[in-house]
Amino acid sequence: MKFFTSQMLGFMQGAGVRRNMRMLRRFTAALVAMIVVYSVMFHYIMAAEGETSHSWITGFYWTLTVMSTLGFGDITFHSDLGRAFSILVMLSGVLFLLIVMPFTFIQFFYAPWLEAQQQLRAPRSVPAGTTGHVILTHYEPVTISLVNRLRDHGRPYFVVEPDLMRALELHDQGVSVVTGARDDVNLYRLLRAEHAAMVVASGDDYMNTNIAFTVRELTATVPVVAFARAPQSVDVLELAGAAHVLRLTDMLGRSLARRALAGDVRASVIGTFGELIIAEAPVLGTPIVGRTVGEGWLKEMTGLTIVGAWERGTFTVPGPDTVIQANMVLVLAGSEEQLVRFEELTAIYLPADAPVLILGGGRVGRTVADELKQRGIEYRIVEKDTSRVRDPETYVTGDASDLDTLQTAGIQRAPAAIITTSDDATNIYLTIYCRRLRPDMQIISRSTLDVNVSTLHRAGADFVMSYASMGANAVFNILEKDDIVMVAEGLDVFRITIPPGLVGKTLASSNIRETTGVSVIAVADHGNVEINPDVNSPLPGPPAELILVGTTENERSFVSRYSKP
Repeated sequence: MKFFTSQMLGFMQGAGVRRNMRMLRRFTAALVAMIVVYSVMFHYIMAAEGETSHSWITGFYWTLTVMSTLGFGDITFHSDLGRAFSILVMLSGVLFLLIVMPFTFIQFFYAPWLEAQQQLRAPRSVPAGTTGHVILTHYEPVTISLVNRLRDHGRPYFVVEPDLMRALELHDQGVSVVTGARDDVNLYRLLRAEHAAMVVASGDDYMNTNIAFTVRELTATVPVVAFARAPQSVDVLELAGAAHVLRLTDMLGRSLARRALAGDVRASVIGTFGELIIAEAPVLGTPIVGRTVGEGWLKEMTGLTIVGAWERGTFTVPGPDTVIQANMVLVLAGSEEQLVRFEELTAIYLPADAPVLILGGGRVGRTVADELKQRGIEYRIVEKDTSRVRDPETYVTGDASDLDTLQTAGIQRAPAAIITTSDDATNIYLTIYCRRLRPDMQIISRSTLDVNVSTLHRAGADFVMSYASMGANAVFNILEKDDIVMVAEGLDVFRITIPPGLVGKTLASSNIRETTGVSVIAVADHGNVEINPDVNSPLPGPPAELILVGTTENERSFVSRYSKP
């Protein structure tokens, strides 16, 4: 009861509520005055009909029963004047009591009270003493993926949502949300931005610039990570105060282009950990095809270790009896010198008799084209929007779902197709279509949402890179000051300080791979990286680190099993 009373007092103090209450009081006064007038007229008309024995209570009783249309009928008029007066009172009651009064009550009291209740449910600040949290200014695909990763690692976060109803919806879904204007410096005070670990601005370039400038008004030290769509926005965002500016479309385009099996098929470096290099190497046309991993040919000739293999979108950790197939892409770990030896032994050039197809000429598609051009690989961009055509010689104007357009672009001979549109439904359609037309073609696809990655694999894509996961991975790396490398959607190479539960144990006895699914590819200790460590040597203590490869689920399993108390 005390809580309800305090709520009502707080509700009544609002300026808008006081105005609404004045309107409600005026309507009530007008209604009461009408009832009094009708009750007085009742006595006069009854007296005209010879009825003088009715009390004032009876007059009010008759008026209210007629106005509310209950009309018990125990008191009636007999003259036409009395009946006409009854009709007037009844119609007035229908209008004011049954129509205007409910509407007025809902509009001026109940709806504002309900809105106030909802506003009380939507948080407008973070708990006192909150520190080390991440502030996310938008709830979109990248930050949704980032939220999942922050939860897995026990990192507090708060999402800014200006729309009250949307904020309540997110709150009910279990998302840590705070409602308020994204460009209001007072909101960031309530968010304790000066004590945050990071602010992530993931809106459009103009809003991100405003956010960075607003946060800098409050604190000069907290890192602001901003996404940039246009190249010219990078400098502006940095001037506004962004410490890190990410062009995710460029990152995604380069990653997609790197996986094309065309032209020079030497290994592509995808990450480094000190002296350790992680690379991908298609094996099509090399002497490795047909050999088993257990033969040790690669290890003896180059020193590299095969830590995984991709085949038709499926990542596996090959065993000794695994036969290396022509359509496999190996994930290799080793030193720069070992990688050079591998390139000398296996570097070949595929016949460049047909260009790679790029379906979609947006930012990602153009980045893919630039990357292929640097590698000396010919390409054709299929784009139906003529305003995006840059070079008529490398563009084919038309719909990529049209067979004639694809044939004009050279789909019958193209070694690979890279699908880059921002619409996942379109990408799924084009993947199925291209796979039907060319079962032997390599198909690489972009996914905007994580949930569509598995669908694209089932549709026939050999590789799928998620815009959301790549962005979340990039931001998380900055947050943790780490070097997590996203090999492909859902597969990371990452480093973790050796947990106390593994110190002194050997890799053979710890059964890390069997219990969590991750594979240890190196041990880093005081700047020295031991690649393919001895499984029978005891693991050192902190600050030594394990360098691991595994899926996102594998990483969660490892953190849950070994890193949490």
